[in-house]
Amino acid sequence: MSVETGTVHALVGENGAGKSTVMKILYGMQRPDSGEILVNGTAVHFKNPNDAIDASIGMVHQHFMLADNFTVLENIILGSEPKKGITIDFAAARAKVVAMAAQYGLEIDPDVLVEELGVGARQRVEILKVLYRGARILIFDEPTAVLVPQEVDDLFSALEGLRAQGMAIIFISHKLDEVLRVADDVTVVRQGSTVAQVKSKDVTARQLAELMVGSELPQPSTQGITRRDQITLALKDVTIATSTGSRDLISNISFNLHAEKLLELQELKEMVRPNSLRLFLVCATTRVQYHLMGRPLIN
Repeated sequence: MSVETGTVHALVGENGAGKSTVMKILYGMQRPDSGEILVNGTAVHFKNPNDAIDASIGMVHQHFMLADNFTVLENIILGSEPKKGITIDFAAARAKVVAMAAQYGLEIDPDVLVEELGVGARQRVEILKVLYRGARILIFDEPTAVLVPQEVDDLFSALEGLRAQGMAIIFISHKLDEVLRVADDVTVVRQGSTVAQVKSKDVTARQLAELMVGSELPQPSTQGITRRDQITLALKDVTIATSTGSRDLISNISFNLHAEKLLELQELKEMVRPNSLRLFLVCATTRVQYHLMGRPLIN
């Protein structure tokens, strides 16, 4: 694969296709058996991630590598602290981080503890960490997997800013609609080999999926009525109050479960208290109506 300066280059493939292995090689976490890596036309050989960092390559991992009990500033400079004599020059570090955050549209309070940050803010800290070390080639491993839609929009805005600053960005994802939205070029890997490198404007999500699996996708079809009218389970206004009288654990949850259907319940981290959706069917509640097969179950 070839990645140009000032572009977002997506790497896509099925699970086990080799995407993560390629990125580990590029970041010095694993050595290749053969072949070569060229950075700005010069052959490089990485023994460890420090070699990749020295070559201006940085990686934003899917699972963040931050110390919760450190501040944003301390996390960003950890291992690369500027010195003033024998002490750390926090003033110079803070000034550099604040200026860098403003330049790339990644504003964040450098003095807040990481444990107080949400997922999107933590990701900004990870991006600033690699930029602080001078990265010009950024690898993003499934960066939207842990984000809510608004945070995805914020990330893509940041990627636009990085691209405008001449960064080369490698974007690993299995979400093809997002790939087509943000990437300039796409490399498709299948069973450990590159099978295509295309411009995102020239392909559809379906075509990318067919390149990933190596065959034409079946046409989806439905026959007859797919939704049955019979409601097997109905909940209305399910609420779980807290003993302290503060905000309800959950409030006014309502849904209908139809016969022969699967209903998925999801909770967003930081928006719903831990395990609340797993508990609400068995907890004592106020203001709740359960109906099973059309008959009141609990009132």
